[in-house]
Amino acid sequence: MAQSAPPARKAVLVVEDEPIQRMMAVDMVEDAGFEAVEAYSAAEAIQVLETRLDIRVVFTDIDMPHGIDGMRLAATIRDRWPPIEIIITSGKMWGRSLKLPDRAVFFPKPYRRDKVIAEMERMVADVTS
Repeated sequence: MAQSAPPARKAVLVVEDEPIQRMMAVDMVEDAGFEAVEAYSAAEAIQVLETRLDIRVVFTDIDMPHGIDGMRLAATIRDRWPPIEIIITSGKMWGRSLKLPDRAVFFPKPYRRDKVIAEMERMVADVTS
């Protein structure tokens, strides 16, 4: 009898310029059962999105160097890849001044892993159902 391949893990793109923060976010994503794909900048994230058609969720920090911050990245994703879900995080207090793209969710740092994972699971379930 032929064995079927195990279902592919859903891919989450983690965009964070701080190596320690990125490593912790990648661990969180992988511990939740997702495939983590890493990018250190918004520009690198766009390159990944142009080549990886399996990304379902982008988890990005707002504050990043090299010209494009997480908010501009989120707007670009919503414009170019509308089905991709977006989670935005930041250690700064943004309050009501933060204008999120449609369907994007914000978590202030330090975020609760269980809350972020639950949101990722909800987003992936919405995409696949």
